Amino acid sequence: MNALGVALVGHAFMGVVHSQAWRTVGRVFDLPVRPEMVVLCGRRKDAVHHAAARLGWREASDDWKSALVRDDVHVVDICTPGDSHAEIAMSALEAGKHVLCEKPLANSVAEAVAMADAAERARQRGIRSMVGFNYRRVPALSLARTLVAQGRLGRIRHVRAQYLQDWLLDPQAPLTWRLQAERAGSGALGDLGAHLVDLAQFLLDDEITSVCGLVDTFVAERPLGAGTDRTGPVTVDDATMFTARFGGGALGTFEATRYAAGRKNGLRVEVNGSAGSLAFDFESMNELSFYDATEDAATAGFRRILATEADHPYLRAWYPPGHVLGYEHTFTHQLRDFVTAIGERTSPSPDFAAGLRVQRVLDAVQRSAADHSRWTPVGGGR
Repeated sequence: MNALGVALVGHAFMGVVHSQAWRTVGRVFDLPVRPEMVVLCGRRKDAVHHAAARLGWREASDDWKSALVRDDVHVVDICTPGDSHAEIAMSALEAGKHVLCEKPLANSVAEAVAMADAAERARQRGIRSMVGFNYRRVPALSLARTLVAQGRLGRIRHVRAQYLQDWLLDPQAPLTWRLQAERAGSGALGDLGAHLVDLAQFLLDDEITSVCGLVDTFVAERPLGAGTDRTGPVTVDDATMFTARFGGGALGTFEATRYAAGRKNGLRVEVNGSAGSLAFDFESMNELSFYDATEDAATAGFRRILATEADHPYLRAWYPPGHVLGYEHTFTHQLRDFVTAIGERTSPSPDFAAGLRVQRVLDAVQRSAADHSRWTPVGGGR
């Protein structure tokens, strides 16, 4: 197979970002197969045709199921709200299509289990699947994982993770699908917290085993849209905080909110070990702070690493050192890894089993919060 035909389902925010990545990945990286942007799928015929022309797709369709019977489509990329992930992904896998699915994998553990089982059956037939946790592909964070794996931090004791946004600060901001549990599953927990959970487990190469959670909804009703006085209920969390214990013994603290005034996309992670620390802030995404506790205390301090060298992850394909990358590049890196796995017939990461592990953590946080923040083991659940 020389060409890899792609069908993208969804053309809002994530669809735009994924389209940019599909346009770019084959022009930047040497890939074992050549991606081709075959068809963009959406619900409304006029809107999806306009989006396809603007975003660079060859064709448009208002029926995603039509892509599953096409011989020139080999990959289905899912960028829809969470309530449709399971149906689209399992149908695509059954049809023999490789699947990339945006996070979180599903709206419930039961859906995620079904998706992971379908992915495993498909894997045995050579069909690949991956979850879109793009922050793994930030070069500085990939470097952080390498430093942890090399033992540069010693025994890991603490993880602190925050994801802070402020786009819901205005109580008159309209009700969207992201504020409806039946569409999104959860609010800040799934939208932002899922990234934190995956990233922490990725950096430590360890799993969260138990949590103690707290969630809150600050604005219970929001306008249904412009030109109407009607409101609708917000049925998801606006903010969440939880503590966690990892299998290897590390402790974690996590916070996700869409009400942190002035914070636009403030994803922050710090890891502390017996021999050093790492700190990262996405609003300075090309930088990693590293502290080596084995150095002489008289001169030791946090070191700023500008992760733009050719030897840093993904950077050899881009620009000279110091010419920094941005948000969109994380998605290009994601597709580089996904397409390479398909072409080389290896297993991409994170797969649907990893997505299920994240889903179980999110579910445990919700169960803990509903049970007076009782300490709750990860596993089982809805």
